[in-house]
Formats: sequence, C-alpha cells, structure tokens
Amino acid sequence: MSLFYIIMIKFLSFKNSILLEDENLIFINKPAFVSSLDERDANLHSIKELAKKYNSELQLCHRLDKETSGIMVIAKNPEAYREMAMKFEARKVEKKYHAIVDGVLNISDKVISLPLSITKKGIAKVDMQEGKPAETFFTTLKMFNHFTLLECKPVTGRLHQIRIHLASQNFTIVSDITYGGKYPMLSRYKRNFRTSKFENEQPMMKRVALHAYSLSFEFSGIQYDIVAPYPKDFEVFLKLIEKFDS
Repeated sequence: MSLFYIIMIKFLSFKNSILLEDENLIFINKPAFVSSLDERDANLHSIKELAKKYNSELQLCHRLDKETSGIMVIAKNPEAYREMAMKFEARKVEKKYHAIVDGVLNISDKVISLPLSITKKGIAKVDMQEGKPAETFFTTLKMFNHFTLLECKPVTGRLHQIRIHLASQNFTIVSDITYGGKYPMLSRYKRNFRTSKFENEQPMMKRVALHAYSLSFEFSGIQYDIVAPYPKDFEVFLKLIEKFDS
C-alpha cells in the first residue's frame, strides 16, 4: 500500500463519506484499502469501527472487499437492519459495479453462471463439483484500444465473485494481481514517455479497478437509487486511458 493511501486512511472521516442519511439508513462511499469489518491490526481503521464511533447503533448491512471502493448501506436501528438483511437474502437489492478490465469486450447483459468455492488461502475459484451457485451479468459501458469499462450486476454475493467470473473468461480486472491481472503502465500507451532520472514508473492504477457504483431497492415505501461517484484513482485512470488509449 502506498504512503498516500496510508495517510488517507489515517485521516478518514466517516461523516465525509456519507452520500445520504435519513431516519433508517446511511449510504456511504467507502474508500479503497479500508476493510468493512475490524482488522487484526488495531492501528487500521474499519468501516464498522468508524460507523460505531459516529453512532453506536449502526450496523453494516453488507460488505465490500478491502480494495474495492464504493457504495455501502448501513442500518441505523435493529428494525432497519432486519428489513435490509431480508432484502439482501431475497435478492431484492440491485447492485451495480463498474470494473475496468484488460482487453476489448463488447457485450450486453452477458451472464456468467459458474459455481464458486473458497480455497484455504481465502481466494475464490471456479468449482463445478462443490462450489456454490454464482451468477453475474455484464454490460459494456465503454471500449478503449486495450481496456473495457464494464457494468457488473451480481445476482448472488459470493466472495470475489465479479473478479473470478471475469478472470475465468480471460478478462481480468486491471491490477487484480490475485486473479492474474496486470498493473497498467503509461509507458505502454504514451509516446515518448519519460520518468525522471531518480524515479521508477508507477502504475496508472495501483489497486483492483473495481468500484461499487450503485444500490437500488424499495424500503418502507421509498425507492432508493443511490450512486457513489468514482474515487480519484479510478477517475484519473479512466481519464488517462481515454486520452492515451482511445
């Protein structure tokens, strides 16, 4: 993890991450490199810890991978938590993620349905014999010369589901080293690229290029359609490939 991310996490403000708050729910835009649940290292903040400091009654309704940025919904009371738990269990919450993958892919509502299991090392794998059902829909949002921006809609919620489903089709998410992805280097795409004499080139994107973009559901007669804007690293990477890889 870079010094930039360490400093950012140290001074992370839960209040500043809030997208919407009402009497029952809070929606936040989770930064990358912050765990949803408490970590073994007491020096590292988690969303759960920060939420409890903001309001001791708060309960996380779901999780995001540590490296994944984006939208999370948090319940403010036990009744709201129970209702949201039932909605997630019944798959009545539409989740949309945006991912940038290596390769050019033009698809619309393409479904990948492959069962997944978890290895002893805590990573996902396709397991046709003992895996649990997992289904994801993918749609192309924008194509570049070497990359594609995808919308990903997971129906189930298995660990690393989007990441392994894409990797299984040889379209790994950018910088997802765990599943075979590669760091994107600007020198591959920008002519006459130079670094200073005392610098090594850094990747355009230093973490898995996956962002939880939106949540949509009905709760107590109210329709929620909440979008989490791209964080700076995701936005800057998109601008770079739009400029140098289009």
